[in-house]
Amino acid sequence: MSPGVVVDHLVVSRRAHPILHGVSLRVAPGELVGLLGPSGSGKSTLMRTLVGVQAFQSGRVLVDDLPVGSPALRDRIGYVAQSPASYRDLTVEENVRYFAAMLGVEARDASRVIDVVDLNAHRHDLVSSLSGGEINRVSLAVALLGAPRLLVLDEPTVGLDPVLRERLWTVFGHLRDQGLAVVVSSHVMDEAARCDRLVLLREGRVIFEGGPDLLLTTTNSSTYDNAFVALVRSAP
Repeated sequence: MSPGVVVDHLVVSRRAHPILHGVSLRVAPGELVGLLGPSGSGKSTLMRTLVGVQAFQSGRVLVDDLPVGSPALRDRIGYVAQSPASYRDLTVEENVRYFAAMLGVEARDASRVIDVVDLNAHRHDLVSSLSGGEINRVSLAVALLGAPRLLVLDEPTVGLDPVLRERLWTVFGHLRDQGLAVVVSSHVMDEAARCDRLVLLREGRVIFEGGPDLLLTTTNSSTYDNAFVALVRSAP
C-alpha cells in the first residue's frame, strides 16, 4: 500500500511573517482528514504546500515517499482550490475534455470523472448555467483526471447550502472508500463529523489531532463549535 502523506515540522513564512509553526501530520491512503480552523489559521498555506506550489523554510513534506514538487507527483495529486477551475462559456464536458488534453490524459477519462461527480445530467450544459455546488463538482472532476492518489480540497463547500454540501461530502466519502488519501479544509465545524480524523489549526499551529469523537470527549463538549472554542481557550 502507498505510504500516503507525511508532514514533519513544517515551517512556512512569507515576507518574514511566520504562517506555519512546525506543523506535523500524516494522511494514509483510504483516509479522509479534515483540516479545520478559522480564516487565517494557515489551512490554505498548508494545502498549497501539500500540492508542491508553496515554498517552505524547513521541515519535510512527502507524498508517496517523494518530496512535494517532484515531477513524478504531478499525476498523483488532485487539487481543488477555492476558485473554480472551469471556463464558464464552455460546457461541463468541454471543460473536462480541455483539461484532459492539457494533462495528456485520454479523452475517455473525461466521461469517467463526470460520472464520478454525478454530473452526467449536466454534461452538455454551460458552466455559467450551473449552481455553485455543480460548479465545484466540475473542478473536482478536473482534479480527478488521471489516477491521483492524494486529493486536496481547499474549502470546497464554502458558501453552499446544506443540500449541496451533503452531495459533495458524499462524493468525498466515495473517493476515500476507493483508496484515495483525501484532505478537506473547512471553517465549518459541523463538517468535522464527516471526517475520519481531524487536524485543527489555530494561528499556524496544530492544537488538536484525532477522531471527531475524541474531540468532543477531550473537551467535554456536545458540539464541534463548542469543542473548538474550548481548545482555543485552553491553548497556550
